[in-house]
Order: sequence, then C-alpha cells, then structure tokens
Amino acid sequence: MITITQAAARQIRRSADSGKMEELALRIAASRKPDGSIGYQMGFDEIARDDVLVNAAGVDVVLRTGDKELLNGMTLDYVELEPGEFQFIFLNPNDPSFQPPIE
Repeated sequence: MITITQAAARQIRRSADSGKMEELALRIAASRKPDGSIGYQMGFDEIARDDVLVNAAGVDVVLRTGDKELLNGMTLDYVELEPGEFQFIFLNPNDPSFQPPIE
C-alpha cells in the first residue's frame, strides 16, 4: 500500500524522538486540489476508530479511510534537494503530476 524508504524512516524516528512523540503513529493525509494534483500533510497523531493502520519500514502510519485510495502505491522518501537541504517527498502514481524517478 505505502512504502517508506529507510532514509524517511530514520528521519521520522528522529523527529518522533526529539518531539517526545514515540507513542504516536505518523498520520499522512491527502486531498485532491482543484487542479487534480494531490496535497499532503503529515504529523504525529493518535489512531482513531475509523483509521487505517499500516506499518511500513517499521513505522506505524495512520490514514483516514477516505485517503487510502489516494495514497495507495505512494512512496515517502527523505532526500537532499540542495546541499544541506533535506525534505520529505511524496512519490505517488495517483497524482497526475507524478513523474517516476530517473534511474
């Protein structure tokens, strides 16, 4: 369903540790924008009754049931975009602006 790279998993664990949120799952939320692309939000949260819980790369990820379809097949990565500038990126084939990485 969702893939989290090892680099992203390490950063998520660091963030949870530094924020004292180790007991919470990572919530990833998605919504369709007017142009058809997908917007993302993420943060640590408790698991609600209607949520979907997934474990990816040892990280508990929680999704709203309605977001499951938008996020199916997505990969979350943590990459260096510029020297010293790291960022989470969402690689999602369900997003019309998705371009597979060049290998």
